[in-house]
Amino acid sequence: MKLVSLNTLTSAERGGGSMESGGWRNRTLGLVQSARSLLPRRARTTEETVNFAKCSESEREMSVLENGTGHNLASLGRGYSREGGEDDMEQADEVEVSSHPRNKISEWQAGWNVTNAIQGMFIVSFPYAVLQGGYWALVAMVVIAYICCHTGKILVNCLYEEDEQGRRVRVRHSYVDIAKHVWGARYGARLVNCAQIIELLMTCILYVLLCGDLIVGSFPDSPLDLSSWIMVSTVPLLACAFLQSLRRVSWLSFWCSVAHMLINAMILLYCLTRVREWRWSDVQVRIDIWTFPISLGVVVFSYTSQIFLPTLEGNLTDRSKFSCMMHWTHVAAAIFKVIFSYVGFLTWGFATKEVITNNLPTQSFKIVVNLILVAKAMLSYPLPYFAAVDLIQTSMFQGKSTTPFSPCIDDNFQLKVWALGLRLGLVLVTTVLAIFIPHFALLMGLIGSFTGTMLSFVWPCYFHLKIKWTTLSRVDRALDVTIIILGVLCGTVGMYYSAHALTRAFQGLPPDPFGKKQL
Repeated sequence: MKLVSLNTLTSAERGGGSMESGGWRNRTLGLVQSARSLLPRRARTTEETVNFAKCSESEREMSVLENGTGHNLASLGRGYSREGGEDDMEQADEVEVSSHPRNKISEWQAGWNVTNAIQGMFIVSFPYAVLQGGYWALVAMVVIAYICCHTGKILVNCLYEEDEQGRRVRVRHSYVDIAKHVWGARYGARLVNCAQIIELLMTCILYVLLCGDLIVGSFPDSPLDLSSWIMVSTVPLLACAFLQSLRRVSWLSFWCSVAHMLINAMILLYCLTRVREWRWSDVQVRIDIWTFPISLGVVVFSYTSQIFLPTLEGNLTDRSKFSCMMHWTHVAAAIFKVIFSYVGFLTWGFATKEVITNNLPTQSFKIVVNLILVAKAMLSYPLPYFAAVDLIQTSMFQGKSTTPFSPCIDDNFQLKVWALGLRLGLVLVTTVLAIFIPHFALLMGLIGSFTGTMLSFVWPCYFHLKIKWTTLSRVDRALDVTIIILGVLCGTVGMYYSAHALTRAFQGLPPDPFGKKQL
């Protein structure tokens, strides 16, 4: 009807005939009707855009980055389907929808995010990993850096397919999308989604636990014990339940990075002042089967960044530089971790503690360093917490038509009261678990042996083989199979020995039943 009205007007104007007032009124009415016919379509499009911004599908775990939120082509594709049918849907699947220019990031900004993910808070436990694994722990830091760089690149490669002209087209947009393509939506997406939630929540638990451990080391004569300090540290973290903007999370992550560089520089400078006292002979060459798997799990856990890579790559202004960014970030991380771990262990030898800052000699220096680390841990907490909340919300709180529960956001785009209560409860859950499992490095090794090896080793290679089998060379296939076998072995052995050591730690015993090392 709208096209007829417009064409009638155009034809009449071209004819140049004089029109009566009634004809002009009819044509004006036709134009109004045409405009009105356009409004519902525009309103529906606006509504879909707002709904996507408010609550998208489960693939929105890729939005936990510090530099904006990536666009989900599948969700946008469903918008095309409502308006234009299957033809538009097919077109949406083939055409890449770019995100807003303000959300685009350079390769340096992407590298900064990757560096924050793979350096992180747990660097303070790496000298303890050398205590458990000796020189083999240092070798593992380099080898695992190479493996995680490789699996990160092939995971992003699984997002692409080649069209009829041989051009790479991005048809998948998240880790969950890849799992859904290989294993199906019923099991694959749920499995990967659960693994990511576990990884993120366990990271939150470790941050809370580290806060308590650092404060206890700073004030050993305080009447408060570890559990009490953990509860005190939780009070400012309750504010994370009110976070709804990635921009605010990004600012917290920025200050966290500043604290990270400051604290590492202070510890390294102190260690260099004691170079004449370094204990070269304390570094072991042999492997202790009871302790090395624990240190291996710690190292694997520290390199886990695959959850964030699909969105990072999708928001790059020049995606051809993604591989280069992965190379220099992982090389830099490996070099820094080896130097920091080796120098830290040489400074204190077998007296190295789970958190190296507790080895600092003067109480005043220890208090300054530990309090900066506490601030860094609290600033690190919001990012994995926000990501975990987003995953839980998109998988369970999208409305009873698609998920078990109603949305967490009301019609005014405000967080509902009961949803705020659930978020506060999630913070308290991480606190309770931190209190009952207070062995920082051992817990980190246990988590890294399970979710770390699956997300970083096994699943990327398996998905790569399933999706790209026909295009892979024999060398690439052999490398992927080797990493899968290595990941399964490391995960199984690491979980067993980490759980065994954690059990002995609760009994006040050393992790090695035949050794004399104390936790």
